[in-house]
Amino acid sequence: MSQKLEPAQPEPPKQALHPEVTGGEPRELRAPWQDSLRTLIVLALLWELASWWTPDYVVPGWALIARSLWRLLQDHPGWIALTCGRVLAALMVGFLAGAGLAIGMYRHPRLERYLVPLIRVLMAVPVICWILFAVLWFSGTEFRISLVLVLVCAPIFLIDLLDAMKGVPRDWLEMVRCLRPGPVDLFRALILPAVWPAVLTSWKVNLSLAIRVVTIAELVGATSGIGYGLTVAQSQLSIADIFAWTLILVAILLVAQQLVGWLERRSLRWRAA
Repeated sequence: MSQKLEPAQPEPPKQALHPEVTGGEPRELRAPWQDSLRTLIVLALLWELASWWTPDYVVPGWALIARSLWRLLQDHPGWIALTCGRVLAALMVGFLAGAGLAIGMYRHPRLERYLVPLIRVLMAVPVICWILFAVLWFSGTEFRISLVLVLVCAPIFLIDLLDAMKGVPRDWLEMVRCLRPGPVDLFRALILPAVWPAVLTSWKVNLSLAIRVVTIAELVGATSGIGYGLTVAQSQLSIADIFAWTLILVAILLVAQQLVGWLERRSLRWRAA
């Protein structure tokens, strides 16, 4: 007897891998943010509990920190803007200097052999040493802070961009050179798109570094800015003000990182993730 054939059952649809298909964010992309948020909430609660059992000058409560934060934002908005301006100006100068030297070293290998050892020696010098040198050698506050920031950030831009340019495959270079482009066309058509991810990564790293360096520089050799505000708070033994200034610095860095991340997502849409 012939067996009766059962109709084939349709296979269940497979889950899409990308949020553009599913209309939502994958769990593996949501989990780190959820875990970070939970961790921050737990730490904030533990801090508040600790403030109940300790004096305000040791562990201030969140209400006292919020009052200090509001007062600082009202009394010293110029200090915050000044610190942000110092960081942005120094990063732009450091990027232009680092990118220019990186292009020169890429086109002239002999220049790289002479300058890279010097750059690595400069990177080995601690930040506090550069600050002390600047305080002892120069009198202008703005020049001191800018010099320290450029000396710290420019070598990172230089090394990152030089390594990215040297990482361009030789086959790509030979293929593009068959079209006989000029130096500007070669850089615009091949080198710049290849090194652009490294440029953005270098900016994200240097933003975090520059915020820390400018705070130390203002702490030691300035009479304005967030670093100087920390000095004033330390002289007054105000932990709440120190914590409020710290929150301002963290907020500045997070906003700057979000701006670079937005530019990265806009300019690198071709990437898979």
